[in-house]
Amino acid sequence: MENQAIQTEQKSDKEYIPMVLLCFFLGGLGVHRFYVGKVGTGILMLLTLGGLGIWALIDFIIIVTGNFKDKEGYKIKN
Repeated sequence: MENQAIQTEQKSDKEYIPMVLLCFFLGGLGVHRFYVGKVGTGILMLLTLGGLGIWALIDFIIIVTGNFKDKEGYKIKN
């Protein structure tokens, strides 16, 4: 019999509701990316107005589905 290690996925210390609200209301400015520590892409979003809204919309969908990750690669808590 093989021993299988139970793998627990670590969660980010950032909260889900603030992420959703920041992305919905200020997604075009990249504020949600600054919140999770992704400063470089936050600046890019700020300069491009969220990729003319497309990038912000994609991020919003990723956040709502629970697949958005912070700077360390941990998923945002639901």
